[in-house]
Amino acid sequence: MTTQTEIKVDQDAPDFKLQAYPNGEYSLSQFKGKKNVILAFYPKDDTPGCTTENCAFRDDSALFESAQTQVFGVSCDDVKSHEGFSKKFSFKHPLLADVGGNVARKYGVYQEAKGYSSRKLFLIDKSGKIRKIVDGMPANSELLDFVKNLK
Repeated sequence: MTTQTEIKVDQDAPDFKLQAYPNGEYSLSQFKGKKNVILAFYPKDDTPGCTTENCAFRDDSALFESAQTQVFGVSCDDVKSHEGFSKKFSFKHPLLADVGGNVARKYGVYQEAKGYSSRKLFLIDKSGKIRKIVDGMPANSELLDFVKNLK
């Protein structure tokens, strides 16, 4: 089990390797030097807030792409759960399966008593540094304005 850590702006983002829906495995390091990354931790597939958040990412996927930003939804649900959730709402961004919450612990968002992560976004620049941490569900326009100003 990974210990819970406290993450701060301007530190290197912890790397990870997770299975994803719709395909394969992703690591943070594969985007270094190529794209900004938004890790959007959320509690549970197919619940009202999580659906709203992920549908908003879907609706603005072209804007995130043009801002050279890869969006990932991350929860402790497994790939099969992600598949049903993603197909139901036609998501365009990958959903990462953090089964057991090890990555959520690395980012300090795992809630042991509940067995899932809290809702928090990490904006990571192309060099792999955390540039912004946001609780809750910020408007995509706020996120896009921020990533467009990253070098």
